Amino acid sequence: PPTAHRILVLGTEELMYTPLRLAHSLEELPAEGSTRAREVRFSTTTRSPVLALDDPAYAIRTRLVFPAHDAPDGEPSQERYAYNVVGADFDAVIVVVDSAGDTPALHAPGGLLAQLAAHIPATLLAVVPSYRPTTRRPMGTTHRMTRTAQPLAEPLRGPAFSSYAPEEVGWLLKDLSGVELEAPTEEREEAIQSGGAHYAESLPVEYQPSPEYQELFRSALTASAARIARAVGAVTELVLAQRGPDSVLVSLARAGTPVGILMRRWARHAHGLELPHYAVSIVRGRGIDANALRWLAAHHDPADAVFVDGWTGKGAITRELAAAIADFGGFDPDIAVLADPGGCVSTYGTRDDFLIPSACLNSTVSGLISRTVLRDDLIGPDDYHGAKFYRELAGADYSALFLDTVSAAFGSVGEDVARDVKALQAQDRRPTWAGWAAVERISEEYGIHDVNLVKPGVGETTRVLLRRVPWKVLALRGAGADLDHVRLLAAQRGVPVEEVDDLPYSCVGLIHPRWTRGATGTDGKAVDAK
Repeated sequence: PPTAHRILVLGTEELMYTPLRLAHSLEELPAEGSTRAREVRFSTTTRSPVLALDDPAYAIRTRLVFPAHDAPDGEPSQERYAYNVVGADFDAVIVVVDSAGDTPALHAPGGLLAQLAAHIPATLLAVVPSYRPTTRRPMGTTHRMTRTAQPLAEPLRGPAFSSYAPEEVGWLLKDLSGVELEAPTEEREEAIQSGGAHYAESLPVEYQPSPEYQELFRSALTASAARIARAVGAVTELVLAQRGPDSVLVSLARAGTPVGILMRRWARHAHGLELPHYAVSIVRGRGIDANALRWLAAHHDPADAVFVDGWTGKGAITRELAAAIADFGGFDPDIAVLADPGGCVSTYGTRDDFLIPSACLNSTVSGLISRTVLRDDLIGPDDYHGAKFYRELAGADYSALFLDTVSAAFGSVGEDVARDVKALQAQDRRPTWAGWAAVERISEEYGIHDVNLVKPGVGETTRVLLRRVPWKVLALRGAGADLDHVRLLAAQRGVPVEEVDDLPYSCVGLIHPRWTRGATGTDGKAVDAK
């Protein structure tokens, strides 16, 4: 507070130099409405126990005892101490920790912050990035990263590739705009389920929304903009607290790309940071684009890379990423998402399953870029995975509208974001994988016996209705406006919507099991291919 006169700057153990410099600077600034210099004191917490004795002749008058918030993995939790804080009539205390020590235990009831707040009117937390030695592997330590390969192409940028501004995102993709890749949805589904083709070898025909659906998208965007902005702010603040201002956003194309742009905008709005942002491809069953990782490792510290996606379903991509980067030194497999209804990640804005309007459309809300393609006859050993730029759809492009509408809400959600971040930091955010268990149950209960045909959550259900052959939709009984567009799409495609209880998601989309073009499945029974 500007009127605070007597201030304690509290470092944490050996983290002394930065808080000491902070205390020195504060000491030189007079309090508001006063010509007197502030009284600033400096000390640090410690793991050394000392007897406290409330005697004027004794050096240690009082002590706070609190659980360790920075214990290394494998080390038993210990007590920590702060001396001569209680009873010293401080108006404010500034606690300085590094990002490695900014853990749920720090924010928990009975933790350091809570105990300080009980004795001092204003308690503030300052988090500085932890030092991380460069861990980049030299080229040659993995098969894909050590070949004497041709120089990798620079990222593609708009307006030559995508309708996004060039500074918003660099696409580590190969431009396949001139290649005919689209196939009818039914043909793609039959080929995928029969094992004749991988889903990434072709593209679905782009869905052209009806006027009614376009209006539904606009209404949903208006209604949810503040909620999305709040989740964007929360997940970005968590990323910056954990990874620091040198973070490099790496969105998983394409659903993650609008989210990566919004996170980049929040970092600039809230902190004046210009975070680099790239989009890379990851394909279920094929892994992440190794050449894209090679380019990133050559231009940035891999430890700074933060993978970004829109939402989690059952966690298949989360597991795919963790397995795919195991051979690439220094990359962290944790994914930052807006919504984690499946309980698959530890960095998220919310675990609520709500409508993110960017899931309502395909390329026309994602910079006019297709989903990514990986096919041997198109992608060489030194190429990135491919994608198309649908320039011809510019008249129906909602990409800028989506980003600008959400960004316009940033100014009104700052206090909510601060509360959300504090609550998230105090929670146990470890993955629960509750969504995966639900998907396995549904797969067996409905006779599908393939978790890949069960797509949980609002976003994944929308994808089923737009790009696959849907069988039915399970909707949580009582789910409201978040499912309006799902019900409209289902009605347009003649897909039944079944109201159910005990669902950890708002809805689940079921892809038609054992699809052939002669099958219907509208009676709720799986149809065997003949």
